[in-house]
Amino acid sequence: MSISPEIKALLDRTFEKFDGVLAEHNFEPQPIEVGKVTYVGRSHARVSGLPNVQSEELLQFPNHVLGLALNLDVDEVGVVLLDHSEQLTAGDEVRRTHRLLDVPVGESLIGRVIDPVGRPLDGHGPVSAAERRPYERDPASITDRAPVTVPLQTGIKVIDALIPIGRGQRELILGDRQTGKTAVAIDTIINQHNKDVICIYCAIGQRNTAVAKVIDDLRNHGALEYTAVVVAESDAPPGLQFVAPYAATTLGEYFMDQGKDVLVVYDDLTSHARSYRELSLLLRRPPGREAFPGDIFYLHSRLLERSTHLKDSLGGGSLTALPIAETEAQNLSAYIPTNLISITDGQIYLSPHLFQKGILPAVDVGRSVSRVGGKTQLPAYRAVAGDLRLSYSQFEELEAFSRFSSRLDEETLATLERGRRVREIFKQPQYETLSVPEQITVLLAMAGGAFDETDLSQIRKTEEFVQKILINDFPDLSEAIQEGHKLTEENQQTIINTAKELIHKFHHKTPEDSP
Repeated sequence: MSISPEIKALLDRTFEKFDGVLAEHNFEPQPIEVGKVTYVGRSHARVSGLPNVQSEELLQFPNHVLGLALNLDVDEVGVVLLDHSEQLTAGDEVRRTHRLLDVPVGESLIGRVIDPVGRPLDGHGPVSAAERRPYERDPASITDRAPVTVPLQTGIKVIDALIPIGRGQRELILGDRQTGKTAVAIDTIINQHNKDVICIYCAIGQRNTAVAKVIDDLRNHGALEYTAVVVAESDAPPGLQFVAPYAATTLGEYFMDQGKDVLVVYDDLTSHARSYRELSLLLRRPPGREAFPGDIFYLHSRLLERSTHLKDSLGGGSLTALPIAETEAQNLSAYIPTNLISITDGQIYLSPHLFQKGILPAVDVGRSVSRVGGKTQLPAYRAVAGDLRLSYSQFEELEAFSRFSSRLDEETLATLERGRRVREIFKQPQYETLSVPEQITVLLAMAGGAFDETDLSQIRKTEEFVQKILINDFPDLSEAIQEGHKLTEENQQTIINTAKELIHKFHHKTPEDSP
C-alpha cells in the first residue's frame, strides 16, 4: 500500500513535534508532597505532612475542593477552605499545587458574574481569560504614581460639587445599614456610561437577593457592558469572602496596566473584616480589640494601597476605589470605620436622620470630606462649590438653633430660606444621574438666588425646566463646561439672569403657555 507524499509529509511533521515534546519531558520520577487532613471544620481544615508548603499556597483537596494555606505551624498547616467542606473528612489526601492563588483577568470578563476564584455564576459558560494573575500584588511604588487630577464624575450633585472624587482616589462610603450606601455606588457606576471607565462591583457577604437586584439594575441601565461583577455571597465560605476584594483588585489592575481608568466598588469591607475575624479565631490566632486579629489594619491597607494613578510613562492608568463600610448607631469611632477613614482619602457619610426625612441621597455634608478636594474638580464647579458649601453649613447650624428661638432677624431668616432651597436642589432620585453642564447650570442659578422666590414644593419641577432650557439655549457654553474650561464672570451672570427670567415665566405662565 503506497502513501501519498502529502500524508507522508504530514506524518513526518507530526513525529518531529512528538520527538520534540519527548525530548523536553523529564521522565525521571519526581517527589510529590502529599498531606493528610487531620481536622475539618465548617470553613477551615488542619493538614499534616506538608513540610515545604508556602504561606498562601493553593492546596488541592478531594472532590475539587480548594484551600489556602494561612497558618504554617510546626506540626500542621492551618488551611482556609475556598469551597464548602461537607465532602471532606479526616484522613483525606491533600496535594500541593506549587502556586499561589490566582484569578483570571482579561476583556472577556466584562459583563460577566464570577466568584473570586474565577468560576462563572451567570450561567453563560466558562470564563476565557487572557491570563491569570496572583490575587495579591505589591502596590505601585511612590515613584510610579502621579497626582490625582482628573475628576471621576458620580452624576450626583451634592458629591460632585462638595465632595469631589478623582480618578485614582480612595473615597470611603459609610453609614448605618439601609441608608443608601450601595445606591450611591451603583449610581456612580451607571454614570460612567461613555466615559471610558471600566467598573468592577465586588459583593462581599451580601444577600443573594441584594446582589441579584444590583446586577439587574446594572443590566437595565446598560452598565453591564463595561462592568464585571465579583461575588462572594453571604452563604459562601468565609475564605472566599476573604479573597474576594483582592481578586476584584487584581482584575482592575489588569486594565489599569493597559492605561485604562478603572472604578472598583467594595460592598462592603465591614463584612470582609468579619469574615477574616472568623477565620482568624478558627485558626486560633490571638484576638485583639473587638476580637479582631492584630493585622486587621494591614488587611485593608494593603488592599486599598493598590488604588492609584500611574504616571504617563507607565500608561497613565488609574484605579479608583469606593470601599463601603457599615456603622452601628452612627458610631464613626468604631474599630473598622476608624481604620478605613485613616486609610482612605476621604469619606462620604450617609446620615440615617436625613434618610428618614426623605432627603436623598442622605449625604451629611458636614461629616463628609474629600482629601483630594478641588484639585480634581472641573473649574466650573469651583465657581460655585466654595460659597455653596459655606452657606449650606451655616444653614445646618442655624436650623438646629432656630428650633429654640421664636424671633429671628431678617438676615437669619433669609439664610434659612436659601439653605432649605439648596437642600431641595441637592435631592436627587436614584438612577437619575446628571451630566456636568446640567449640574453646573442649576447650582449656579441656586448660588445666584434664582430659586429664592420658588416655593419648596415647586423646586423639583422648576429645576428640571431650567436645566432643559439652559442646556438647549447655550450649547457652546455647555460644551465648554464639559471640556473643563473656566466660566467667566460674564458667562456666570448670563446663566443666572437667564435662569431668573425662566423661573419667573415658569411661575407666571398662563394656561395658554402650557404645552
